[in-house]
Amino acid sequence: MTMNLRADDKFVEDDGWHDAAIRYSDFINDKKNKKVLYLELGVGYNTPGIIKYPFYQYTYNNPSAYYICINNDDNNIPEEIKDRSLTIKGDIKEILELLIE
Repeated sequence: MTMNLRADDKFVEDDGWHDAAIRYSDFINDKKNKKVLYLELGVGYNTPGIIKYPFYQYTYNNPSAYYICINNDDNNIPEEIKDRSLTIKGDIKEILELLIE
């Protein structure tokens, strides 16, 4: 067993992955000018170009978008989207449980 990280030739990029990538792209394109919340859960800086940086860009390009990051680590929000962003530092499970209460 190995982690599914884009770090070597073992990354699983099968037909199901490609189908999901198309659905995700369609979803993102459909929402790019609508009210949308980009909720980032536990994403670090190992591969920020996959989720973190695109979420920054989507938020920047859409004045109706908002970005929230829940993570144990610090998150440096770009100045351009700080007024439409929130960082919550802590354990995701604990924070979500508090929100449910």
